[in-house]
Amino acid sequence: MDISSMASAISDQAAAKTQASAAILTLRKAMDIQAQNAATLLEALPTPPSNPAHLGNSVDVRA
Repeated sequence: MDISSMASAISDQAAAKTQASAAILTLRKAMDIQAQNAATLLEALPTPPSNPAHLGNSVDVRA
C-alpha cells in the first residue's frame, strides 16, 4: 500500500467519522424536540372529572 492510498483511506475514515457524528447530533436534537413536544401535549390535557365516591366500589361479577 503506498502513501497516497493510505492518506486517502485515512481521509475517508475521518470524513465518515465526521458524518456519523453529525448524524448522531441531528438525531439527538430531533429526539429532544420530540420530548419537548410530548411534554407540551401532556401538559395541555385537561384534568379528567372526578367520579362520585360511590362509583367503582363494587363490581358485579355475575353475567
